Amino acid sequence: RQVSPLMKVVVAPDSFKGCLSAQEVAAAISRGVLRAAPDAEVVEVPLADGGEGTVDALVSATGGHYEERVVEGPLGEPVTARFGVLGNGCTAVVEMAAASGLPLVPETKRNPGLTSTYGTGELIRAALDLGARQLIVGVGGSATTDCGGGMAQALGFRFLDADGQAIERVTGSRLRQVASIDATGRDPRLDAVEIRVACDVDNP
Repeated sequence: RQVSPLMKVVVAPDSFKGCLSAQEVAAAISRGVLRAAPDAEVVEVPLADGGEGTVDALVSATGGHYEERVVEGPLGEPVTARFGVLGNGCTAVVEMAAASGLPLVPETKRNPGLTSTYGTGELIRAALDLGARQLIVGVGGSATTDCGGGMAQALGFRFLDADGQAIERVTGSRLRQVASIDATGRDPRLDAVEIRVACDVDNP
């Protein structure tokens, strides 16, 4: 007959930013628990708050898979970023940190007025190409202050200055130049997609 463990421990950590992923933290805690209580049943449930690790946590929890794309990084350079497709096959999870995150910018170049979320929009577009009907966008860990302008540009929105001229790439410092937004060229697939934002603070 199967004997029940003396103790059941649920290990549900977030990542240790810049040091360990939530999965690595959970594994380390589990090893410590089992060292102290070898008969315990340990259940690892890595968590995330909308920043780094959100894709990993949700893909792991739902039996989903990863997709990789080369997109535009915060400073315009190409970066390889991944997003997740959840186990239901129709929900995609995109982390802003993967394409537009602070770790992608060297410390000597960290000027949020010069960075863009364009690459995040490219990841969203890639998810739409795969037929995603729901999108979860984690907005933690960003290196940007463009209010999602770059992301919107990647999805077909145009930002115009007071003279009606298109702004090539919206960044934090260029927001003051925006006089109007032209949405006529936006990706029409956005109209049929439910988009939810994952964050750990009250973000309007």
